[in-house]
Amino acid sequence: MTIDTTNLPEAELTCANCKACCCRLEVMLITETGIPGHFIEIDKWGGRIMARLEDGWCSALDRNTMMCSIYEKRPWICRELQAGEPQCIEVREEYM
Repeated sequence: MTIDTTNLPEAELTCANCKACCCRLEVMLITETGIPGHFIEIDKWGGRIMARLEDGWCSALDRNTMMCSIYEKRPWICRELQAGEPQCIEVREEYM
C-alpha cells in the first residue's frame, strides 16, 4: 500500500509515510557508523559517499518499503535531516 503524502501538512510528514525523496541526495560519509562496505563508494575527490543506483536512489533504500535498510547504521547526515523540516520540504518539492 502506497500512501500519497503530496498534500499532507508538514507536521504530519514522517519518514514512515514519506516517499524517501532525501534518498536521492548525495550523502558524504564523515563519521563511522558501521555502514556495510557494499553501500560505500569513493567519489572523484577520494571522499567516501553512499553508493547510489543507476536511477539515482541510495543503494541502502529498500525499494519495497521505501525505508532505509540500514536505518540503525545510517550516516550522520541522514540522522540530521528531519522529516517535515524546511530542507526536507525543499527536497520533496524538487523530486515530487
